Amino acid sequence: MILTSYWWLLIWCFIGGFLLVNLFPMRQELVLGKKEERWSVPAAIALAIPYIVAAALRSDMMVGDTASYRSWFLSMPATISEWSGVLSEVVKDKGFSVLLLIFRLIIKDSDVLFFFIIAAFQIIVVAMICRKYSCDYWMSIFMFIATTDYISWVNNGLRQFLAVTIIFAATGLMLKKKYLLTILLILLAATIHGSALLMIPVVFIIQGKPWNKKTILLILVSSATLYFADQLTNILDLLLSETVYTNMVSDWQSWNDDGTNPLRVLVYAIPTILSLVGLKYIKEENDPVINLATNAGLVSTALYIVSMGTSGIFMGRLPIYVSM
Repeated sequence: MILTSYWWLLIWCFIGGFLLVNLFPMRQELVLGKKEERWSVPAAIALAIPYIVAAALRSDMMVGDTASYRSWFLSMPATISEWSGVLSEVVKDKGFSVLLLIFRLIIKDSDVLFFFIIAAFQIIVVAMICRKYSCDYWMSIFMFIATTDYISWVNNGLRQFLAVTIIFAATGLMLKKKYLLTILLILLAATIHGSALLMIPVVFIIQGKPWNKKTILLILVSSATLYFADQLTNILDLLLSETVYTNMVSDWQSWNDDGTNPLRVLVYAIPTILSLVGLKYIKEENDPVINLATNAGLVSTALYIVSMGTSGIFMGRLPIYVSM
């Protein structure tokens, strides 16, 4: 068997995880008022570093949108005097264009450094949030790699995942119900990728007890969309007609996008299924992190169900905001 880069990523997760957990002692720290055992920060970052380097050094042929992002970065002007001309042509998500212009001004032609900085931010956010709030940091990183979310998003959907990780960084704010700061971060993320605005109502939906009335209603509504998929498509087309996403519905129809594969929906619905099976224990534990994650999993499942009856390319990319 040829060991592809994906297999090396998994091998490092096992070998690196084993070495680091033995080299760096676990530490006790307060998490939402409770004393928990956690990986040390240096160990957590050390496990993440190879994934940052691999993302920085990826080739155009290896992963999806890499060539497009490399070309986009290198096409940006290297002087401030040309910025106004570039930004005047940008119709949507201007925040990412501004970011590209800043990077181009500072790091010049170093596309590898560009990928490195973006990947470092994304992966360190994932690592630090998982280290703090997960009861098993290693398992969380393993799931991030094994589900191919790392390849699909750090290496492919770079711009959207940048927005995702900005919002993921606000996990602590969501847990503490600091909605104003959370919404401000969501608005910042929306300048990078407009789909981030979806998280404004979601932030409120995922609060509260697991499997509450809000989340159950969302599951029922999303399931109903499979039956009324054609009508939903017409409604979306009407709602988006005067926006920058006016061609979204016609695009997925012209590309014969028949929705997210049901097997993928099933895989990402497993946390929801398990949470229903173990709902008694989740309610007994009444842990704010588990409650938030359970409801986030329900929203993720609902969005995936909708994408199964509409578009895998467009709607199927939305659940990442909550499946994380």
